[in-house]
Amino acid sequence: MADITNPATKHVYNRFLLLVAGLAGLLYGIDVGIIGGALPYLEATSKLTGAQLSVIVAAVLLGSMFSTLFAGMLSDLIGRKPMMVIGGTVFVLSIPVIALSQGYGALFMGRLLQGISGGFVGVVVPLYLAECLPASTRGKGTGVFQWLLTLGIVFAAVIGIYYSYRVAEVARVSSAEVVFAVKSQAWRRIFWMCMPAGVVFAVSSLFVAESPRWLYRRGKRNLAHAALLRSHNEEQAQIELREMDELALSGDRGAATASGSKQSLLSRQYVIPFLLACVILFCSTATGVNSIIGYNTDILLQSGLSDVHAHWGYVVFTVINFLMTVIGLALVDRKGRKFLFVLGTSGIIVSLLFVAALFLQTEGQRHDVGGTLQQMVTPDQGLSLQFDQAEAGRLIAGNHLADDDRLSLSVIYSYGGFTATTSTVRSDETGAAPIQVSRGNCVPANGVEAFFRNPFVSLAVARTAPLRIEHAYLAPVPSATHGWLVALGLYGFIAFYALGPGVCVWLALSELMPTRIRSNGMSIALVINQLVSTTLAAIFLPVVGKYGYSSMFFLFTGFTVIFLLTTAIFLPETKGKTLEEIEEHFRGR
Repeated sequence: MADITNPATKHVYNRFLLLVAGLAGLLYGIDVGIIGGALPYLEATSKLTGAQLSVIVAAVLLGSMFSTLFAGMLSDLIGRKPMMVIGGTVFVLSIPVIALSQGYGALFMGRLLQGISGGFVGVVVPLYLAECLPASTRGKGTGVFQWLLTLGIVFAAVIGIYYSYRVAEVARVSSAEVVFAVKSQAWRRIFWMCMPAGVVFAVSSLFVAESPRWLYRRGKRNLAHAALLRSHNEEQAQIELREMDELALSGDRGAATASGSKQSLLSRQYVIPFLLACVILFCSTATGVNSIIGYNTDILLQSGLSDVHAHWGYVVFTVINFLMTVIGLALVDRKGRKFLFVLGTSGIIVSLLFVAALFLQTEGQRHDVGGTLQQMVTPDQGLSLQFDQAEAGRLIAGNHLADDDRLSLSVIYSYGGFTATTSTVRSDETGAAPIQVSRGNCVPANGVEAFFRNPFVSLAVARTAPLRIEHAYLAPVPSATHGWLVALGLYGFIAFYALGPGVCVWLALSELMPTRIRSNGMSIALVINQLVSTTLAAIFLPVVGKYGYSSMFFLFTGFTVIFLLTTAIFLPETKGKTLEEIEEHFRGR
């Protein structure tokens, strides 16, 4: 058995803790980023509507939202270490469910499992690191989680670019049917290649010690001391253990009120840091980062880049995210959290406005050909349209577009009040599935789903109502120059996000929460974070189809302005402080 008093042993163990944190981040990054490379092929080969594809993207966030709600409670009940093992195992189980799926239901369930895994990992690992690492290296340790998270996104993007070249090669020498089959296999294999990361994380988590602060709160002071000695020297361990004793004693003395009841969780020392953490988590995801990652390849395709160039653009995007996270890690314990938050959010605002302005300029050239498509509706109130260059040529009549223009088309339609939006399809896309408009893709299957979709619309009426083409937006695909300008704007966005919120948000969350509410408070804050992220991802394609990309980027900008003001005015600096010192700061205000 290794001698835990040996400084070399502590050094090795601390490195191992960082490795496990990195693997957790890698897993979370794959959760977020893998859909970016797979989505174009899933979109091209499935019969899913734009709304359904949005739900598939958002399913990870939805699963994460639900698991996040219980992650803190479960980690308090059974410990941080078992929850880390469970998170990795659930991820491993999700892969075959997705890759072997033959329809919307199984695909949704697999993505939901991925999200559940991400929620467990996203809550428990930063919590575990904050409770295990010394104050001097806590920023670096929690930052490694974010660093490897960005590497996970890079990994997912590299897999995507590999398959984009394979598809392009097949498209040059094969028929549309063969290209379709290759695309159908591509998105499945992209998911299969992510499975080993989950296996390695789950196994590695078996070899870490339990959190010393969890052990202390369970009355196991000696075990907490032993756990601290795994990563601290004797002096550091005694100092932190003494601070735990003092904080517990202070809490016992201050917990009694005149009536003898425990101090209210609504007191200032709990409410202020809790609300601050919630606002930071809300605004962090409301910058649109998860949507921009998940839809990145689609955004670049619609901005004017080819399939291969769009996948390369996504690879560059993820590499910038990774490299800027490295710089953020180098600065977080030197410059502090607040400085990086303010710098990062300021740059995000400028970048988002730049991208929004670019899209606003091109979206003014859209033409509504809904009337023409309405005449093509079949007697069974459906529509199937193979949107290629020939079909685009027929639709441009009278719309002041050149015959050789590359065009895109998105259709917004309804049955008796329930509305759906198809994915945006380009006329120059080889092997794309036909645009499918049908009642089954629009009208909810049951009353419960109908209520949440639109409680004011009759499901019975919608099941027999005629198809109405609300809008069908036909627009020229922008030039490649426009596409690369959009890419530059997105690169600026992710560079500043990685430098500021990307490195600091998980750290701020784990540092701000007081000990008494840390695990459950983190869960609630992350549920808010995931709820916002899920909502934005779910509405992304429908809103873009109806109002254009510019509307979403302007929305993201507004939330980022709130983010900047919150961190600049209300966030205290926590650099170099123990968790107990940070808690005393809010207690003394």
